[in-house]
Amino acid sequence: MSGETSLWIWVLAACAAAYCIKLVGYLVPAKVLDNPRIVHVAGAVTIGLLASLTAVNTFASGAEIAFDARVGALIAAGIALLLRAPFLVVVIVGAAAAAGLRLLGIG
Repeated sequence: MSGETSLWIWVLAACAAAYCIKLVGYLVPAKVLDNPRIVHVAGAVTIGLLASLTAVNTFASGAEIAFDARVGALIAAGIALLLRAPFLVVVIVGAAAAAGLRLLGIG
């Protein structure tokens, strides 16, 4: 079996596993989902996953740590969030900061 075929088998297996996990989620009784502890844990896990995804996408470049325009974009977006800007404005500020820094030759 070639490496590409093996890769596709793993991709399809991951898709099937994700589908099954989502399907099992529909079978959980509503009583369990209404538990305040479950709601708190679900919120905390979501925040943790999004924070880690943001960190990896901002500071990682392959197997190395990179400080480039993405860091400036994250800082600019963070400041916009602190100023309570709407989400769309936060995204535009981050994108504009990244574009500006790249125009200056950073990243």
